[in-house]
Amino acid sequence: MSLGSPTPMETPLTPPLGPTLTRAPDGGAPKAPPVAEINEPLLGQIVGALATPTMACLAALLLFGLFVAITGRDPIAVYYQMYRGSFGTWFSFQNTLLRAAPLMLTALATALPLRLGLVVLGGEGSMVIGGLAAAAGAMAAHTQGPNGLKIVMLLSGAIVGGLWMSMAGALRAYRGVNETISTLLLNYIAIALLNHIVEGPLRDPASLNKPSTPPIGDDNMLGNIPGLDCHWGLVWGLAACLVTWILMNRTTFGFAARMVGGNVRAALL
Repeated sequence: MSLGSPTPMETPLTPPLGPTLTRAPDGGAPKAPPVAEINEPLLGQIVGALATPTMACLAALLLFGLFVAITGRDPIAVYYQMYRGSFGTWFSFQNTLLRAAPLMLTALATALPLRLGLVVLGGEGSMVIGGLAAAAGAMAAHTQGPNGLKIVMLLSGAIVGGLWMSMAGALRAYRGVNETISTLLLNYIAIALLNHIVEGPLRDPASLNKPSTPPIGDDNMLGNIPGLDCHWGLVWGLAACLVTWILMNRTTFGFAARMVGGNVRAALL
């Protein structure tokens, strides 16, 4: 084998990994590949990312429509009322955004463990207990100013909600209890505790037909986004989703988490 120019047998058979530059026929400067050739992999990733949730939603709508039709009702009319109640009017659209704010944070409590291979269904219980702890913290620190009270509520809700979820982790680590079962059952315990405490120690004497905790005052709320009847928790939820995406797709921790969730045995090698 010579050390000069490679022979045909020495030429690599595999194509290059990225777009290559081709020289002009007249020997001038090389030409760049077409833009469509460069953007094709990115377009394929976007289509692939949207295809799975889209097909899942269409399948769910089809199955639910069949169930509604079996009961003797018109699926189209049911879907129209669902659309009208969610996005059909400006009021319903803002109400949907208002309810989506805490649900985004609760969904992250399920999505993050799932990337690690853990099916955790305790987001609802943590949200309930965290909200209860935030209300209790607000009543205990009512002498603080609005900013101090918000910090107390944030810390108390986050810490207590996280500790409630950690019980499932402790049960799995020390007793071998499946996290799916334990978190699902902890949801019912959390809801029972909420009903007991709100109807008992934390109940506002002024609330009769609908038990609730004492009001904490409008000055201590997050406040609404300008132009919307929705509080700033929606922005917090969107920011948390963005930070989580960066954490899981652009950091070494996220790479390690995805490897462990994909195959624990291979990650241990």
